[in-house]
Amino acid sequence: MAPTTKGSRGKGMTARDVIARLNRIQVWAFPPSFLAIIGMGYFFTFFDITNIGFAMPAIAVQFGLTGSESLFVALAIGLIGYIFGSYIIGTLSDRYGRFNMMLVTMVLIAVGSFGDAAATGIITLSLWRFITGMGVGADLNLVSTYIGELAPSGKRGRISMLTFLIGIVGQSITPFVALALVPNMVIGWRLLFMIGGVIAIIAIAMRFKLAESPRWLAMHGRIEEANAVVSRMEEFAKKKVRLPEPKPGEVDLSKGRFPTAYLFKRQYAKRLLVFASMWFFWYIGNYGFLGDAATLLAAQGLTIGNSILFIAVGAVGYPVGALVMAKVADRSERKWLILCAAAIWLIGMLLIGTLSDYGIMLGSFLAALALGLYLQIAYTYTAESYPTRARASGFALSDGIGHVGGAIGALALPIMVSGIGFGPGFAAIGVTGLAAGFIAIAGPVASRRPLEEVSS
Repeated sequence: MAPTTKGSRGKGMTARDVIARLNRIQVWAFPPSFLAIIGMGYFFTFFDITNIGFAMPAIAVQFGLTGSESLFVALAIGLIGYIFGSYIIGTLSDRYGRFNMMLVTMVLIAVGSFGDAAATGIITLSLWRFITGMGVGADLNLVSTYIGELAPSGKRGRISMLTFLIGIVGQSITPFVALALVPNMVIGWRLLFMIGGVIAIIAIAMRFKLAESPRWLAMHGRIEEANAVVSRMEEFAKKKVRLPEPKPGEVDLSKGRFPTAYLFKRQYAKRLLVFASMWFFWYIGNYGFLGDAATLLAAQGLTIGNSILFIAVGAVGYPVGALVMAKVADRSERKWLILCAAAIWLIGMLLIGTLSDYGIMLGSFLAALALGLYLQIAYTYTAESYPTRARASGFALSDGIGHVGGAIGALALPIMVSGIGFGPGFAAIGVTGLAAGFIAIAGPVASRRPLEEVSS
């Protein structure tokens, strides 16, 4: 940690005091509706991540796309937008605040979704998928960053998971919505995207009720605003519990660094390597499964409807996984929970590889369960491991570099299935998921610790 700055004396001390007051609040100090508002944005994010995989078979037929063109539009373009959006908007949020950028992400998502629905060919669809990807990537980043900065240290994992639970419903119901629309209507895939756009517009209106992160305000010298937010939090918390006296500690108040440059300080460079590698290996299988499974199952002789149905039945595992993780997120260390989720992922991929009806459904359930267990706790772990001054930038680089693995997985899985067989191909993406779990073990201790301690 850099030396504590006393440059402007009172301002430096006041920032420490604000953060000490914030750290003593060990309950969620906002109305429950705040979690629902944030979760609504998450709902769309996961709705969009999932819907493109189910929409592409119909889009490919109507636009006359080859297999490689379908993958390019469905995954590569969206992932490029995701990486750019997460980094650019995440960096802006480190410099200019979380609140405004969380509105920007939803605007991008709404515009991109309606554009997706109105696309007339591969060029326009690629443009709108890029814009949608920018909003989705940035929103995943900012929600994890924002929740982590507001939630109490002892319940940070649980509160993040509760927000995620609202969002993951989007991933669990998307296959059923797709099943009703895509195989039965010529414009079914367009309606699928339009639903996402409507959800995003609702989320924009709701997010105006949110407050700026007091941690970010304090670190940027906006002490009066930070005090005002923390005071409201204290008043809300006092209705539930008795607050202890604040205990100011060291806070890094150094200034003048571009957020990305700050991440290459010695203690953060190692973390960047760990988390970028963790996400790289996880996303290889994640995007291979979500983007290719329905198409690859159809290629094995299943109808498009049945391939979607089998995955849809398994999708109930998403909220189940999130509910389980909400119970244990703060009871065990993050890294070991991540490893357990990765092991379940491997078992799911092996079962899908059997190509039996029950194997596919059970494997899909375990894969969805693993995703529900893994994703938000790993997002939380990534965000909390970086300092407030560069938290969103650190998340963006870790997750963004990781998404290169997603692009590789989505492109490589069909090749592996063609070359070595369906079962071995899915086993391979199961192994890469397990590798991500082992890499996580090299991360810092984070559960139940104040953010300033985790990121030191």
